[in-house]
Amino acid sequence: MNAADAWPRANAIHLVLSSLGAVVVDAPGVRSVRAQDATGSFGLWPGHEDLLVVLSVGLLSWRDAQDTWHWCAVRSGVLTLRRGCELQIASREAVLGDDPAQLERTVLEQLRQRQLTEEHARRESHQIEVQLLRQLQPGRAGMGTAPGVWP
Repeated sequence: MNAADAWPRANAIHLVLSSLGAVVVDAPGVRSVRAQDATGSFGLWPGHEDLLVVLSVGLLSWRDAQDTWHWCAVRSGVLTLRRGCELQIASREAVLGDDPAQLERTVLEQLRQRQLTEEHARRESHQIEVQLLRQLQPGRAGMGTAPGVWP
C-alpha cells in the first residue's frame, strides 16, 4: 500500500447509532467503545481495523473527549467500523441511560413485557393457523360445496 492509499491517522471515532431508521446517537470525538457480540464483550479505539460485527442484546458504552462514559442498551444490531474512525451501529432497539445498573433493570423489564406480548400473539396466531388447516382438510364437512370457493 502506498502513502496515498493509507487511511488518515484517526484520533477519535465518530459514533452514529440508529434504531429503526432514527438516529439515537451522533457523537463525534469518541475515545473508546465497548460492545457485545455472541462471543463476549470487546473494545474499539481510534485506528482499529475495519470491522463488521453482529451485536447481541447488551450494553453499549463509549467514552467521549471529556472522558465521560455514556451507556445504551441495544437489542441486537450490526456494528460497522470503517477507516478506523467511522462507527455505525444499526439496532432493532436502543435505550439510552446515565446509570448502567438502572438501565439494565429498566430494559430487562421492558424486554420481559414485550416477550410476554409476543408469546401471546404467537399463541393466538398458531391457534388461527390450526383452525384454518382443519377447515382446509379434504373431506371436512362443508368443504368444496360452496360454488366458487373450491372446484
